[in-house]
Amino acid sequence: MNLTEIVKNNFDQIATSDALVKEIDNVGELRSFDKNTVLLKENSYVKVIPLVIEGLIKIYKEEENGQEVLLYYIKPGETCIVSVMAGERNEKVNVKGVVEENCTTILIPKEKLYGLRKNFPNWNLFIYEQFNEKFDEVVEMIKLLTFSNKEKRLEDYLIKKASLNKSNSVNKSHQEIANELGSSREVISRLLKKLEKDGKIALFLKKIVLLEPSGIM
Repeated sequence: MNLTEIVKNNFDQIATSDALVKEIDNVGELRSFDKNTVLLKENSYVKVIPLVIEGLIKIYKEEENGQEVLLYYIKPGETCIVSVMAGERNEKVNVKGVVEENCTTILIPKEKLYGLRKNFPNWNLFIYEQFNEKFDEVVEMIKLLTFSNKEKRLEDYLIKKASLNKSNSVNKSHQEIANELGSSREVISRLLKKLEKDGKIALFLKKIVLLEPSGIM
């Protein structure tokens, strides 16, 4: 499958403009990345913008004490709005982007962003849609971290993460979950054991299975 077909099959808004698809075919580069690859470093300049075809990229803020604050995930058919904004302004980013699940992307050089914005209205519509979606996700994350009790916060996190993976399991260690939820490993382990005792999940080494129909799915 060539790049034109890949774009048309995965990015609906972009696919409505043949000229835009052709331009992305001309300037884009197809690249794959393994899990845990760092694509975006804090306090660094953006060089490329990823259009995700397969896999998952996690965007988060890392505090000085090593604690993570999860902002959002970039899923297939999406891009990184932080990278777009920083690339357009030639500014450093203040977040980190890491491959959560092996991913395939189309990389757009940041130098091409101005031309895409100036010449292709459908590119702007695509970016506006992405901004709205990611804004909503950040708001939901803030609500989750601020207003939910810890057990409800953990349940919602597991459901969302499993949904992103299109499965009934979450392949994370207790420490990794604690980092993303701004908690401690001890608290997360205790809550996971309670959920297991309640028949909502099954715990394995670096894997949590959400149970149905009596579970939390």
